[in-house]
Amino acid sequence: MAPTPKELVDAARKQITEVSPEQAQQRVEAGAIALDVREAEELAEGHIPDATHIPRGFLEFKASDHEALKSRDTPICVYCMGGGRAALAAQTLKQLGYTNVVSIQGGFEGWKKAELPMQVPAKDEEEE
Repeated sequence: MAPTPKELVDAARKQITEVSPEQAQQRVEAGAIALDVREAEELAEGHIPDATHIPRGFLEFKASDHEALKSRDTPICVYCMGGGRAALAAQTLKQLGYTNVVSIQGGFEGWKKAELPMQVPAKDEEEE
């Protein structure tokens, strides 16, 4: 029987490291890349300041081509809206050879709930 999406996410979580939004903020302030794997239309709600955006569906194809992710040792904090896609993305990045990847518990919702800094895109940013 094929696994459910929840089972896939649970399995991914056993293979990755998850950090609290506050721990992620400390990592980002220390130079880690905040990697937003949400879909483009979700960015209208805002994002972590200076986050790099690669939708989850394109991650395997675009990660190594992205300037911020050229080095496999780059510290990366992955997030989505609630944490599931980020867990899968963190697992994928590990499989691609990235060695310093964490997923943000609760995703962007957790970040907002913790009242951490966020950037809301201007109208022209949303259309890019």
